Amino acid sequence: MKGPVVVIDAANGIGRGVVQAALSSGRPVIAVSQNQNELRALRKQHVGTDLAVLAGSIADETNSAALAFRLRELDRPIAGIVIANCSEPLRGRLLDRPAQESQQRIEGDLLPHIAAARQLLPLLSESGRNGGYVVIGSPGSEHPWAGYGYRSVAAAAVNMLVRVLHDEARALGVRVQMLAISRPARTDENRDGACDGWPSALAIGEQALALIDQTEPRQAANAVVPFAKNALRASAGFAANASTQPEQSDDIDLLAAEPALLAEMISKPGNSQSVDAAVGSDGQRYLDQAWSLLEPLFSSKRNEANKP
Repeated sequence: MKGPVVVIDAANGIGRGVVQAALSSGRPVIAVSQNQNELRALRKQHVGTDLAVLAGSIADETNSAALAFRLRELDRPIAGIVIANCSEPLRGRLLDRPAQESQQRIEGDLLPHIAAARQLLPLLSESGRNGGYVVIGSPGSEHPWAGYGYRSVAAAAVNMLVRVLHDEARALGVRVQMLAISRPARTDENRDGACDGWPSALAIGEQALALIDQTEPRQAANAVVPFAKNALRASAGFAANASTQPEQSDDIDLLAAEPALLAEMISKPGNSQSVDAAVGSDGQRYLDQAWSLLEPLFSSKRNEANKP
């Protein structure tokens, strides 16, 4: 039987998707959240499953250490940890906000990941299961997300942190990886306004668990693994066929980024306004939908680019 998976921030939109994916596959889950009301609702939603709930957070070093202590007290060999502490990004340009405000926001996104890694990676190593530690990434980590300057900087910092931890954690016998999400996620909270191409929280959860279980050997060594639509249903034969397709041009390769990059490419040369202002909310929606059609064409190239 597979060991339990710990889901950090299990009560938010993406966290619930990870919990659902794990429980649907018959896997034990330890759901962690600082919102005890949401934990009770989560347990009520999944009656009859192997779900344990635990109040805690990774907000700082103290909270992360306390969480690691409580997880050890459960005395259960943990097979993997999924960090799903994603939050709603605040809009705004870096140039329009004081440096101290941007510093606080960036630190608020980055430092919890450092605190969690310091306390939870040794815990995962103690199980002796070659466990997986998966961080759910956010848009903007590879290319700027138009209108979300600080989030882009913070996402890029977390991306690099995962790459560093990927190397450092090898000595502990733990695989640290990021599941890179290039678009906003479709959750219960934003379902009505979500674009068609946004990945569902359940699909994100399924791919995060696939990284823990190493169901795709070619991705096991990658520090950053891009989310791929229908990845779990793709066969090895399909991958082989994709590799024999004619090479795309360098110009098209540039599109293998995020919607924000597409926005920059279509904006008028010399336009003094920000890309965010030029695109607008409707334009961004169209770009997201266009990207959902374009991304499958470039997923194989991005996988190659992320190989060490």
